[in-house]
Amino acid sequence: MDWGMQNRLSRIIKPDTGKTVMLAVDHGYFLGAMSRIENPAATIKPLLPYCDTLMPTRGVLRTSVDPATDTPICLRVSGGNSIAGGNLANEGITVDFEDAIRLNVAAVALSIYVGTEYEHQTLLNLSELVNAGQTYGIPVLAVTAVGKELEKRDARYLKLCCRIAAELGAHIVKTYYCEDFEQVVNGCPVPVVIAGGPKLKTELDAMKMAYDAIQKGAVGVDMGRNIWQSDYPVPMIRAIREVVHNGAKPAEAHDLFQQLKSEAQKEPVGV
Repeated sequence: MDWGMQNRLSRIIKPDTGKTVMLAVDHGYFLGAMSRIENPAATIKPLLPYCDTLMPTRGVLRTSVDPATDTPICLRVSGGNSIAGGNLANEGITVDFEDAIRLNVAAVALSIYVGTEYEHQTLLNLSELVNAGQTYGIPVLAVTAVGKELEKRDARYLKLCCRIAAELGAHIVKTYYCEDFEQVVNGCPVPVVIAGGPKLKTELDAMKMAYDAIQKGAVGVDMGRNIWQSDYPVPMIRAIREVVHNGAKPAEAHDLFQQLKSEAQKEPVGV
């Protein structure tokens, strides 16, 4: 692996722990202005210092992220679908590598939809991106998306998706946590991060999911809604960091969350 590729990967997966906390803020490319991220800049700014990598679209990156940040960017480069359309799997590549380079990204990301009518199209999208990434020394993160088909979030299906993504050259794979998750990780020869998915019932539930995923071999999380849809997003991301990087158990992370939440409640308005 070329030095540039290794360097970019080391910015995403921290060498001192071998783990990463990625913050996904790319949801608007198919969901629009969803709750708590109507104003992306306001949502991102307080969280940016606590994530190891930010995952936005190029529109949000250019309009809503401080260019002085040293937080690496994993850029969403697929789209062409929406929640209002006929099929969420109908995606194409939306950003060329020249623009990704102008944006100084550490990695690019796209979704694959295995088991849908657009499987072939999205797997070729991944292959095309990997080929170009090799030319420019930029790693590719493959997202094993399932759209509205929640029943596909099981080990048998996700193991298939992750292995195919790795076989096609993805450097990191993002997938869902599931029962028997260790089977998914063991069958994938590249690092795996978990998606947070829809907002869970409690913050503790998200901490448990992150902890279990790390225990079963994930190198980190790429969470969005379970962080920025929390009433206390900064305490939440800091608690998730404790789980991912320091091995905190869910109860310990939740204690930290409650402590930081209490401190935040005491801060004057506007601070």
